[in-house]
Amino acid sequence: MASLPQPPKPVSMLLPIFLALSQMLHSASSQSFIGVNYGQVADNLPPPEATAKLLQSTTIGKVRLYGADPAVIRALSNTGIGIVIGAANGDIPALATDPNVAAQWVSSNVLPFYPASKIMLITVGNEVLMTNDEALTSQLLPAMQNMERALGAAGLGGKVKVSTVHSMSLLSQSDPPSSGRFHPSFEATLKGLLEFQKENGSPLAVNPYPFFAYQSDPRPETLAFCLFQPNSGRLDSGTGITYMNMFDAQVDAVRSALNSMGFKDVEIMVAETGWPYNGDSNEIGTTVENAQAYNGNLIAHLRSMVGTPLMPGKSVDTFIFALYDENQKPGPASERSFGLFRPDLTIVYNSGLQKSISQVPSGSTAPSLKGKWCVPRLGVGDSELQAALDYACGHGVDCGPIQPGGACFNPNTVASHAAYAMNLYYQQSPKTLGDCDFTQSAMLTSKNPSYSGCLYPGN
Repeated sequence: MASLPQPPKPVSMLLPIFLALSQMLHSASSQSFIGVNYGQVADNLPPPEATAKLLQSTTIGKVRLYGADPAVIRALSNTGIGIVIGAANGDIPALATDPNVAAQWVSSNVLPFYPASKIMLITVGNEVLMTNDEALTSQLLPAMQNMERALGAAGLGGKVKVSTVHSMSLLSQSDPPSSGRFHPSFEATLKGLLEFQKENGSPLAVNPYPFFAYQSDPRPETLAFCLFQPNSGRLDSGTGITYMNMFDAQVDAVRSALNSMGFKDVEIMVAETGWPYNGDSNEIGTTVENAQAYNGNLIAHLRSMVGTPLMPGKSVDTFIFALYDENQKPGPASERSFGLFRPDLTIVYNSGLQKSISQVPSGSTAPSLKGKWCVPRLGVGDSELQAALDYACGHGVDCGPIQPGGACFNPNTVASHAAYAMNLYYQQSPKTLGDCDFTQSAMLTSKNPSYSGCLYPGN
């Protein structure tokens, strides 16, 4: 008998939400909670106008820049894509000491483009607390305050928010997630920053990377946990919650740290997360398959709107690193291998970000996926199909018809049950090629797989 999926408790409690939202989730032309980092440490990037068209052919709803390149900001005008721009660490001293510098920064980098270019957030500095530069750290809050005042004076108070970005090293403890705490040496600074952010409604921006967690613990079970793949889970003894992936665990550790300091109302934004598809010989796990699994499953997880165990029913705004490879970045090969797209605008691998053909704007193209059904590939084993079955039934698909007594219960095999669940997941999705992938265990067919009383939905 096929093993019917038993979602973990935090998910099963939210299945009614999945079902109620399943139609709505995938009808939107873009998803505001899915963003991408647009780094520019490269000499081979396409023109900004080409990048804007590429982004419009995807479900990416927001773009984060590390600076404020006017050509990019202008190219994104009238696209509806949200934009995060950044002031560099080197700008902080002047921003902190002279309000006029902040006013000029807003005048140069925001006012010429807003609101046609949908600038939503300014990040002041990147991982400033990790620099161990006490003078710079002490200037961070004054710089943010001056930037906020400059926005208010320009009539943009509350419309464009101000934040800063932190690495996960901000935490002294993160395992289990309920024990998450900020490093004591940062708490005084953080208290001021978080009070400012609570007052102004801006998110705490962090950079969780399950990839680095796997580098420090390269066991097969850790890889599965990091890639959102089937695993036994990790019990948080403090809450009784079993975590099924590293991303949720890392984000909830930040949530616990915020709560412990009394900042339950401050939202979290994932400013960076990703997985490299290539690396040096000593960088374990840097493969196309792993990068596709991480980013593809992360995107599916965000679309499910299940949230994290401590923040259920919503998706944290998440910016995937990165849009393109940056061929001039220093460091190991992985630093130059995070891109979702190549400079010629082709995809490195399919992460499920492409829009369906009906959603692609004029001037862009997408393959026709009309009249298709999603079914298992020939030769795929039962263990892989069971994982796909569990995934689909745990992400908003009504698997009642393959339960005992259901119209599609027979034949009672893993392959038959997985085929039904895979196809239903695909039909409720935006219908991109990546929505019929299931870690390369599925394919599209034009032959209707329905049979005697068991109807497979099609499009």
